[in-house]
Amino acid sequence: KRSGCIRIGSYVVIKKIIEEYRLDEMMAHIIGKDSGLFLDLAAYSIVTENNAGQYYPEYGYNHPLFTPGMKIYSDTKVSDFLSSIMPDQNIAFLNEWNAARDHREKIYISYDSTNKSCQAGDVEIAEYGYAKDGKDYPLFNYSVAYDMENRTPLFYEEYPGSIIDIAQLQIMLDKVKGYGYKRAGFILDRGYFSKANLRFMDRNSYSFVIMAKGMKKLLREIIIEKRGSFEDVRSNSIRQYKTYGTTVARYMFPSDEKKRYFHLYFSSSKHAAEQEALETKLDRMKKSLEKVCGKAGKIEHRYEHYFEPVYYHEGQPDQILQTVRERDEIIQEEIRLCGYFGIITSEKMSAEEALELYKSRDASEKLFRADKSYLGNKSLRVHTEEAAEAKIFIEFVALVIRNRIYTRLKDAVLEDDKKANYMNVPAAIRELEKIEMIRQADGEYRLDHAVTATQKTILKAFQMDAACIKREAEKIRIALSGEQV
Repeated sequence: KRSGCIRIGSYVVIKKIIEEYRLDEMMAHIIGKDSGLFLDLAAYSIVTENNAGQYYPEYGYNHPLFTPGMKIYSDTKVSDFLSSIMPDQNIAFLNEWNAARDHREKIYISYDSTNKSCQAGDVEIAEYGYAKDGKDYPLFNYSVAYDMENRTPLFYEEYPGSIIDIAQLQIMLDKVKGYGYKRAGFILDRGYFSKANLRFMDRNSYSFVIMAKGMKKLLREIIIEKRGSFEDVRSNSIRQYKTYGTTVARYMFPSDEKKRYFHLYFSSSKHAAEQEALETKLDRMKKSLEKVCGKAGKIEHRYEHYFEPVYYHEGQPDQILQTVRERDEIIQEEIRLCGYFGIITSEKMSAEEALELYKSRDASEKLFRADKSYLGNKSLRVHTEEAAEAKIFIEFVALVIRNRIYTRLKDAVLEDDKKANYMNVPAAIRELEKIEMIRQADGEYRLDHAVTATQKTILKAFQMDAACIKREAEKIRIALSGEQV
């Protein structure tokens, strides 16, 4: 028995995005007769911010569904369905999804990964590795490649937790070639930086934009060389980010065959914040060292970079720490380097262009936050390898849909040049969920009330209006009219 009140607003928007991307057609021939359930599980995770299969029937109780006849399946059926999805179906979807992209245009792909803890005993890809949240659990890595130009997730990978980011990059680059992307650049963080990876990209004619922290020594040398020459020159100002920038061509390695472009930046606000953080760190270290003065032993190595210890009977078994002196030259040099950062690109571009490209990486980082916070995927809640792979597959499709909702709302805000507090994904979904159909005495579902002004503004971002809601409501009424009351 279905609820007497059906929430249709979010369903209508999600349905439109599914049709725009042809996800319903893809799933029909990839998943088969249960393709509607697959799309329902994706919509369920977007609307409820949850991925627990046992609560799906509750969602179906008061929402329209993509299943034939809008049939509500039990949590047992959901569990059996997740176990039935084969790896070949994941692969078929990613192949078809990427085949539909325009491979002629030059795109920049932001690639990043996260890891997820997993304590289920039958998930083989879960291994002990470097946990980014610091927890000591078996984990697996999950990465997403994101097209910055078209603002679309392209593909995902899941791989064992013991594999580090640097090692996986070349595997990913080969996949990009397999998907047909020949004119691609990559926006990467410092975790992917290595001489071998950069040479691999050169051999395959892939360009890159990468944060220069992985080249700390060389970057420091270039900053010292250029310091004082660009930080207050108006023509070097990048107002959007309140920073100053300049570009220097250098070889990254002695064996490099071509020069790279080091883009140097200075921000006065960043300088103040970093200097204060350094001063606080030094104060804390000094207090810790004062507590051990007069005691036997040697100070920890991490203190010796900033402080020079003075010992009684240095080097003898009865060595005692007398006092410590700050290493003034080292500290002064670090203060002078506060506020500076760098980006390296393989292609010639301005400092402003490089910064805009790297800052656009925020979109892919938001994807990971959305995945964990707004799709309920911080944990997978599965016990088998097959179910884990299936949930990751559904999670990626949900991510594609939710990302489209995000970009449409963001574009609408920029176009209107005003920011309403309901024009973000969670708030917009909550508002759309208020559009309801109620079952009346004759057993038919009808709209409970007209669309509000706020709801009209949200719908406009998706090129929809109140008339669209009425048309979809009529389709839902017909689909549900055969249900027994």
